[in-house]
Amino acid sequence: MKYFVNVGNSLEIRCWKEESEEIQQALQYGNLTEANYEVSIKGIVTKEFLTELLSENPQDKSIYNKMTKYFTINVDSGQRRFCSAHYGTEIYVMGVSDDDITFFKNAMSTYTEDDFSIAIN
Repeated sequence: MKYFVNVGNSLEIRCWKEESEEIQQALQYGNLTEANYEVSIKGIVTKEFLTELLSENPQDKSIYNKMTKYFTINVDSGQRRFCSAHYGTEIYVMGVSDDDITFFKNAMSTYTEDDFSIAIN
């Protein structure tokens, strides 16, 4: 994630409405808007958010093998868009270069298709 997410990028965190603890945490990074069954928090990636994202390993894996505490994280750098969906088990990266693809393939080489769903283009 560190390769594709940088301080200053635009950020959207999406949580289910009943995830009150996650919503309170996410509100440190942006402003709240509601959308049907989810809550959307929009802001800018900060150093604190990046640190949280890179260091946290959610303990709650009872329903889902969570890689992040947030249901969806969308990041837009203006050139590239990164999406971590379904608690980090689905990764989408759009607007990438050939170097980005090479980096990503190398970084993900230790994982199998059973670990993640990945789309990069």
